[in-house]
Amino acid sequence: MLKKLKKAALARSLWIYHVAASPCNNCDIEILDLLTPRFDVERFGLLLAASPRHADLLLVTGMVNKKVLDRVLRVYAQIPKPCVVAAVGSCAISGDLFVDSYNFAGPLDKHIPVDVYIGGCPPKPEAMILGVMRAIEKLKKLKDL
Repeated sequence: MLKKLKKAALARSLWIYHVAASPCNNCDIEILDLLTPRFDVERFGLLLAASPRHADLLLVTGMVNKKVLDRVLRVYAQIPKPCVVAAVGSCAISGDLFVDSYNFAGPLDKHIPVDVYIGGCPPKPEAMILGVMRAIEKLKKLKDL
């Protein structure tokens, strides 16, 4: 009975912490669009967490450069495990335009394990909803509910 209750609660409440790792703000604008009543992600139980210590999902946007890398790693260390990491946008996934930049530290999955890739430049809110739903499924498997 308790396992069913945990599973139901997890399926309906995913706390997200967003890390902007030197983005161009296009992905961030799409995330803000995602949080508007038009898409109503609260019906899925999605909520932005104020602290990484309360988050289940780490949402990373932007190119991971050498200056930001340490901060991204610190935030990842603060999230309770098991957690799910989502790389949002082409910059976080591959570096996109900044691949040949002197300051590019590499794609996000080179530094921390990424579970969900949400591609696009910038990705549409519908793609982010799909990615977060995949993250919920992955988190259910990780927490072995």
